[in-house]
Amino acid sequence: MTTTLTQPVRLESELAARIVDGPGGYTGVEAGPEWAAEVRRLAKLRNATILAHNYQLPAIQDIADHVGDSLALARAAAAAPEQTIVFCGVHFMAESAKILSPEKTVLIPDERAGCSLADSITGADLREWKAEHPDAVVVSYVNTTAEVKALTDICCTSSNAVDVVESIDPDREVLFLPDQFLGAHVKRVTGRDNIHIWAGECHVHAGINGDELTAQVEASPDAELFVHPECGCATSALYLAGEGTVPEERVKILSTGGMLDQASQTAAKKVLVATEVGMLYQLRKAAPEVDFQPVNDRAACPYMKMITPAALLRSLAAGADEVHVDEQTADAARRSVERMIEHGNPGSGE
Repeated sequence: MTTTLTQPVRLESELAARIVDGPGGYTGVEAGPEWAAEVRRLAKLRNATILAHNYQLPAIQDIADHVGDSLALARAAAAAPEQTIVFCGVHFMAESAKILSPEKTVLIPDERAGCSLADSITGADLREWKAEHPDAVVVSYVNTTAEVKALTDICCTSSNAVDVVESIDPDREVLFLPDQFLGAHVKRVTGRDNIHIWAGECHVHAGINGDELTAQVEASPDAELFVHPECGCATSALYLAGEGTVPEERVKILSTGGMLDQASQTAAKKVLVATEVGMLYQLRKAAPEVDFQPVNDRAACPYMKMITPAALLRSLAAGADEVHVDEQTADAARRSVERMIEHGNPGSGE
């Protein structure tokens, strides 16, 4: 599909001409008033809406028309009146937007922005796993490629994964993929012993470990905990609650959308946050009176941070990089997402 413009205009940009493609991604242009004005001008001319994930750089979140988790943004893409979607996130998220909006042009500012979790299982891996368990129901976290979604029975988010699994006949085996920590959380909550869990992980979330969490809790004993279920420390958080180190009501296992909801409700003066550090920007905006601190201040996703101000400007100026999903794959993947919505509240996404 070619990009649709609202009128015959020149998309050449003097500012975009300064962009350099270097080892760390696109640079040469910094966020500022000139950049923001040019992004807005080009977005209007390209009839585009800009979506930004919660883990994006603050400047990207500020310029976006919509900020949220991947599922909420895919829905925003489908509902947007604009013909072009510029998805500031990682590649599987832009694919999801294309799956739900096949008639629209979907751009990602840097197509090299991948995901270690989505890359932890391929379509070939899943076909082989399914062959070993032919009667099993396949449940895939939305943080997967279109190819994997197309081989999936039901997708889920971190906020509704338990509901989705509980909706399945208890006598049926379940193949849960690809995140082992989210899978362990689902198994713990459901008590299901016929669930098989793929040994994948997000390297950023997996790196937020229990030792770091324990040290932070000991240093801030009155703090509340917001823990993403993809984190390697999720089990440790529940252990600390079980041991009485932290009152159980102060331990919140939450999706990114759930964290934002809880931020506006918490009575805590300080909250320790275990997820990618980009989330802190939205949390601090939502509740500026609360002291939000990362459990691991190094937990930054290098792929998310590849969507630089220069990359966004380049994408709008050049119509790059367009995301394609073949029709057959998109149709099958769309069915697994629709079943997710039918089999439980899709919640606030990942």
